Amino acid sequence: MDWDDLRIFLAVARAESLSGAGRRLAMDASTVGRRIARLEASVGAALFLKTPGGYQLTAEGSRLMAPAEAAERAATAAAEAVSGDAGLSGQLRIGAPDGCANYLLPQVARDLCAAHPGLEIQIVALPRVVNLTRREADMAIAVSPPDTGRLMVQRLVDYHLHLAGHDDYLSRHPPLDRLEDLRGHRMISYIPDMIFDRELDYLSATGVEAAQISSNSVAVQMQAVRAGAGLGIVHDFAIPFAPGVRRVLTGRIALKRSFWLIRHADDRASRRLTLLAEAVAQGIRTEVARLEGQLSAAPDGRT
Repeated sequence: MDWDDLRIFLAVARAESLSGAGRRLAMDASTVGRRIARLEASVGAALFLKTPGGYQLTAEGSRLMAPAEAAERAATAAAEAVSGDAGLSGQLRIGAPDGCANYLLPQVARDLCAAHPGLEIQIVALPRVVNLTRREADMAIAVSPPDTGRLMVQRLVDYHLHLAGHDDYLSRHPPLDRLEDLRGHRMISYIPDMIFDRELDYLSATGVEAAQISSNSVAVQMQAVRAGAGLGIVHDFAIPFAPGVRRVLTGRIALKRSFWLIRHADDRASRRLTLLAEAVAQGIRTEVARLEGQLSAAPDGRT
């Protein structure tokens, strides 16, 4: 059985579509379909059932998954054995919540690509947890450790969040000295039914029941704060990117959360991914410390 056919089979199984597999493999969907048909002909069985929800594995396809993944691990190990220490190249896809993806990973990617010119980094910013079982990414950053799946989980770093507003907004509204002063202020937060992790429920820390402006995106919330639209709970590491935004009520509202690095358990033997995971982890720690450190040197988060 041809490894290249198995590689395409795995891509379709994980993407549950020909087009999704094609995007990951840099092939057009019709080529992917022809290769799957060829593989099915060679094994003498249908491997996928086309449904309204996408391509689902048949019983025969499910039985092929384990040996196909074993072949994938063997191919990866062989490539790493040949490349040795020069193997930090090729594609690395990192899934992350958009706060991390917008404000931390670009600098991490810059430094990694500068150190390893053959490396191609893809940052997938999704308002949900990235599915590593379906290989949506090689590794993922999350705000909570998963409690299911065959995964390796590593705590990366703690980070901090505070209530903040833009100077323009604050100058046009009554001063904030107590939590009760938030009444009458316009709040910015997450859309309640689109909070995909309980750790993102920031608004409850303010005692305010509802926000007048909301988004499922951290970056959009920060842009609204920067535009003077209201007050919002924002990442301290994002404030240096938003001139004029400063923290308020720091003695009353202060949140701490953690980032976690998650990898698929099958990647434990991959020296390349282990080295890259270590580099990504260190890069994120460095950026959080650098950006939050800029605020500790300025009163009320001024930059």
